[in-house]
Amino acid sequence: RFEEALQEARQVDKLLSEGPGDDYLEEKFPFLGVPITVKEAFSLHGMPNTSGLVSRRNVIATSDATVVSRLKQAGAIPLGVTNCSELCMWYESSNRVYGRTNNPYDLQRIVGGSSGGEGGVLAAACSVIGVGSDIGGSIRMPAFFNGVFGHKPTTGVVPNDGQFPNAQGVRTSFLCTGPMCRYAEDLEPMLRVMAGPGVNKLKLDEKVSLEKIKFHCMDHDGGSIFVSPVDKEILQAQKKVVEHLESELGVQVQRVAIHKMKYSFQIWSAMMSSKDSDGQEAQLFTDLLGDHGKPVWPLWELMKWLVGMSSHTLPAIALGLTEKVMKLNPGGNAKLVSMGKSLQEEMEALLGPDGVLLYPSHPTVAPRHHSPICMPFNFAYTAIFNVLGLPVTQCPLGLSSEGLPLGIQLVAASYNDHLTLAVARYLEKAFGGWVLPGKV
Repeated sequence: RFEEALQEARQVDKLLSEGPGDDYLEEKFPFLGVPITVKEAFSLHGMPNTSGLVSRRNVIATSDATVVSRLKQAGAIPLGVTNCSELCMWYESSNRVYGRTNNPYDLQRIVGGSSGGEGGVLAAACSVIGVGSDIGGSIRMPAFFNGVFGHKPTTGVVPNDGQFPNAQGVRTSFLCTGPMCRYAEDLEPMLRVMAGPGVNKLKLDEKVSLEKIKFHCMDHDGGSIFVSPVDKEILQAQKKVVEHLESELGVQVQRVAIHKMKYSFQIWSAMMSSKDSDGQEAQLFTDLLGDHGKPVWPLWELMKWLVGMSSHTLPAIALGLTEKVMKLNPGGNAKLVSMGKSLQEEMEALLGPDGVLLYPSHPTVAPRHHSPICMPFNFAYTAIFNVLGLPVTQCPLGLSSEGLPLGIQLVAASYNDHLTLAVARYLEKAFGGWVLPGKV
């Protein structure tokens, strides 16, 4: 929407020339004239809202999602919407509506998903700040693969209204809408605007003393058979963070081994498909694929895909098949849901009012296109924190020997988002934050 954006920018210039006073403007419009992009799954008036689904190709948003409206009211100027995976349920942003988004650090690599287009345009300096959403790592994986910042807030603070698909049943407790940006200092003001009155639940006005934070560190999930081992360079980057915190802040970083993290993928899957407190079943992905029409038969779609006749992507079809298999083991799922609740209590107790956990964002740097289909469960490193409801900030840590972004997840107990945001600002100064693609 470049023409409309330029028109809105002229209105901002006019407002500034009339001069109601900088202090007044800063308070009323904290993002006055700031260009912003929005994940295409969110409604942005006059823009497509397909979520990569061919049957929604002609859907144009007639209103703004709540967070988009709040950012516009704060003065931000939307440039457009950005690509996502089909129905936002895969970690490569590619679909049959727009095609594939490439990583600005290496065009042969993925941008992640589902807020992958957002990660890509921020990294490539097309936009300054962006809106993403996250039910299994959809803010943090793209932020990691593209070397930018992303924050998954404490569950239930930022409204999810106005995105498709939106969460239903138990998943409303797992889906989070949050900010993505190149500079750590933008996360908190974005979070304040996006949360609106809900921001009162957070402690964003509390001053954080980094020396008083109890830091914990976990190098990997304990060796899940479903997930790749963590890359050596990611482990080295995390080790450098630990050494820096200990030498510069004089803190002791406590190594922890949380046994249940080994079952992150199984816990996330079981909790995603569990019933809510009212006994409502989770919405089936195959129903969403049909988008108010007939549910999709994944096996039939697979046959069609093999001969190039399906309008769906292979990951979406595979997810539909996985969902059918998960339904076959209700007893096992109940045990995993119980394990998830117990892990949540363990994490809250470990982190307490002043704890931050350092944990890998993903086992590998940005994978090559299509390779996620070979290791489909690597997103477990981010997904586990959705079902635990904890706030997490993804923080970039420079580039690997191949010139691909490295990073780390910073995790705190519920409503302690201020701690992870403060540590992200500190690590940006220490490790340089976002690196312009092509600079090296």
